[in-house]
Amino acid sequence: MGRMAVTKNKEFKMLVQKVNVHDVFDTNSYFYIDEKTNSGFLIDPGAQAIKLYSIIKENNWNIESILLTHGHFDHTGAVEQLCEMLNVPYFIHKNGEQFLKSTHFNLSQYCHRNIVLNNARYFDDGDFISLKSNSNVKLQVIHTPGHTPDSVVFYDKNNGIAFVGDTIFKGSIGNSEYPGGNGQELSESIINRIFTLPPETVLYSGHSDKTTVGTEKARYER
Repeated sequence: MGRMAVTKNKEFKMLVQKVNVHDVFDTNSYFYIDEKTNSGFLIDPGAQAIKLYSIIKENNWNIESILLTHGHFDHTGAVEQLCEMLNVPYFIHKNGEQFLKSTHFNLSQYCHRNIVLNNARYFDDGDFISLKSNSNVKLQVIHTPGHTPDSVVFYDKNNGIAFVGDTIFKGSIGNSEYPGGNGQELSESIINRIFTLPPETVLYSGHSDKTTVGTEKARYER
């Protein structure tokens, strides 16, 4: 379980805590916490709701909402339970509804799971998601289809970080062969949307260690 302070913006100090959760697969969930207010977001709670809830309570964090980079079940498996326990909403790209409601598209039926979610709130490309407790803390939604049609990156320009889900990893890129995937769109998303971010931008993915835009761009272009 990694704990990383992000302090690029002197006006507020952010904390990124990576928590590896396990069900069928290992997935990285992330807490993104404003240390001034002790409030923040939980990104991609794929499993182990009790483990994640315990971390929240141990740190006395106020989670304002749950954010999803896409609708595959290994990123959404703990959403329903945590929304009930925390009394918070969850958000996904507007193309994500079929993934929340179809066990075929979210892949859960192929892993002996039956994960169907309701009551989502939706965002779109270019939207900003801000903390109510500190409006200086905001994540920009960047739509990056290819792994899935609803895949997004959550980008914090002020602190130079991006939560990229399964679009790109350290040393590799996402799989476009699942239902709704598209290899051409994936390449375009990486080249036109991720690699156009500043090279020092730190990338936090769903299934690898952190990396940077510059590192992956150099590797991709070889």
